[in-house]
Amino acid sequence: MTVKIFISLTSGLKEVKKRQQKILMILDSKNIKYEILDISEPGKESDKDFMQANSTSKGGTASDPDPRHPLPPQVFNDQEYCGDFEQFELANEIDTLEDFLKLPPEERPQVHKSTLDTSKIDENHPNGKVIDDNKENKTDEEQNQV
Repeated sequence: MTVKIFISLTSGLKEVKKRQQKILMILDSKNIKYEILDISEPGKESDKDFMQANSTSKGGTASDPDPRHPLPPQVFNDQEYCGDFEQFELANEIDTLEDFLKLPPEERPQVHKSTLDTSKIDENHPNGKVIDDNKENKTDEEQNQV
């Protein structure tokens, strides 16, 4: 299965360009493999028709008020529609991106557990102040800097 991002590199809309960049940046940062399909390239009319026929649109924009034409970026997993930018962003925010992308368990990126030692954080301190074991060896000035 392949995550496919339908984009338009020739779009004149700044918002479309920002959204496309953000999706690609997030996928790269999460090490999720994807394929880019630029529907604005010559000879890619069938990709554009597929995207428009299989995507849903929540309405147009000021420059494209026709709600029958979904704008890129649109996200698919092979031929299965995942959603648009807003749905992608929401899934990323609530940490369900892999489910949104319909990734099978074997294709999901491995999550590495943090190596941060949390045993030195004072949970009773309002800012979670770090407990300093070497406090007695510091001068008053050094202690006040912590």
